Amino acid sequence: MSTFMAKKETIERKWYVIDAKDKVLGKVAVLAATILNGKHRPEYTPHVDCGECVVVINADKVVLTGKKLDQKYYRRHSGYIGGLKEVKYRSLMSTKPEMAIELAVKGM
Repeated sequence: MSTFMAKKETIERKWYVIDAKDKVLGKVAVLAATILNGKHRPEYTPHVDCGECVVVINADKVVLTGKKLDQKYYRRHSGYIGGLKEVKYRSLMSTKPEMAIELAVKGM
């Protein structure tokens, strides 16, 4: 018996909807990252894109545990001297809540 290798042509992609209302940010990010990578599928093959599409709704109602709402920062650097930009999670959630989930999934 040989090992099954998925082909790009045989992969059927589905759309998943994740409701983030009253769920912890990290758990939503782990679930979305697993689905996007395709690791939830039995025919997962590391060198083939087996991932599926994910839509997260109610991104503004996601919760953080502890004091992370005031203490957590998202940082990015432009590459220039003094180019570090910091944004508090509270201000990020008030302006772009979908960006907080996107950054958490990218960090997985």
